[in-house]
Amino acid sequence: MDLLNPGVQRREVFGWAMYDFANSGYTTVVITAVFAAYFVGAVAQQAEWATLAWTSALSLSYAIVMVTMPALGKWADHRAAKKKLLMLVTAACVISTAALASVGPGQVGLAIVCIVISNTFFSYGESLTAAFLPELAKPEAMGRISAWGWAWGYMGGMLTLGICLAYVLWAQGQGQTAGQFVPVTMWITALIYGCAALVTFMLMKERAEPQTASVRVGSQWQQLRQTFKEAKAYKDFMQLMACAVAYQGGVAVAITLAAIYAEQVIGFQPQETMVLIFVLNIAALVGSLIFGHAQDRIGHKLALSITLLGWSVTCVIAALSTSKEMFWWAAALAGICMGSSQSTGRAMAGLFIPAHRLAEFFGLWTFAIRLASIVGPLGYGLITWATGGNQRMAIAATTVLFVLGWVLLLPVNVQRGQQQAQQVA
Repeated sequence: MDLLNPGVQRREVFGWAMYDFANSGYTTVVITAVFAAYFVGAVAQQAEWATLAWTSALSLSYAIVMVTMPALGKWADHRAAKKKLLMLVTAACVISTAALASVGPGQVGLAIVCIVISNTFFSYGESLTAAFLPELAKPEAMGRISAWGWAWGYMGGMLTLGICLAYVLWAQGQGQTAGQFVPVTMWITALIYGCAALVTFMLMKERAEPQTASVRVGSQWQQLRQTFKEAKAYKDFMQLMACAVAYQGGVAVAITLAAIYAEQVIGFQPQETMVLIFVLNIAALVGSLIFGHAQDRIGHKLALSITLLGWSVTCVIAALSTSKEMFWWAAALAGICMGSSQSTGRAMAGLFIPAHRLAEFFGLWTFAIRLASIVGPLGYGLITWATGGNQRMAIAATTVLFVLGWVLLLPVNVQRGQQQAQQVA
């Protein structure tokens, strides 16, 4: 198979893609479609500070990941233990996701603790699985292989959400309240996550070799500073990270607040929101596959630029939407842009990272993504709180993040960044 590195078998790529399949149910059900709206509407009982509390809890988890992931990545690279570490953080995320089932109306403190823990371990897993990509795919096929992973991810998200939606519709028919049926959806999500991840662990190999040279992993802050200092030599990688901090902040708004916006502003009912997110995942799957193939032909930079333009248009449509029909158009376009932008960004990062520092430098990439996940949603929450709940203004302001991302993308030279990574490797 010409797309893969020598010695890599198709089943390994399938196993790697299955991790995207496994963990996407968490973001789709917990962060986007179900628990987010449940937290604001039932747990926090629609208090004015509810959206800010939700985004603050997520921001705390992202801050933890930002500080700790580069050191964990360096440890995993040195010991060739990416797979072992991935298994541990996956188990922790599955358990803490199941723990969300114990959260009932009014239990804000418990909800925040559980979401911080589960989202922290989810983010660790997302970073570690990305570090396997350059070991599997040839540079000229990085976009397609990354896109296949995202496509599998959206299928996993749709499967999990579809099962949850079927259960919710049945439960509502039985007269159950959100406090009764939402906890069951957390159990469903945790079960699918754990079972699908087992396929990854059975099929995917740890292809890295332990490094013989002694290496000292300092404290989290020391290692973070050291990794950043050494990464400055990779100018295009650093520029891409700056770009990602901007545009991924906008993507994080869509992921973490779509359900809240749909229900609180547009007037969607919970079951309608779940259908909306289901359709958004279909659009994201299509977008990731189309742009995954296109970016290897037209170039990663142009492909990402196109998606950032699409995101800007999406924010404008969402802010102006006065009906469910108009918001559906915004959601469909958001799905296409979401799949393409996330897949393209991961592939570009993989091109710029030297082979012997994959987990460590993808830890920096995770730092950028998680910083974005703080900047975007927390900014949204602050604007909403400061304007007395005006979420239309908050979503309109998100356009600035995508425009800034495009400006920061302009200096990136893909060929130069790739050549530098190969020379060092």
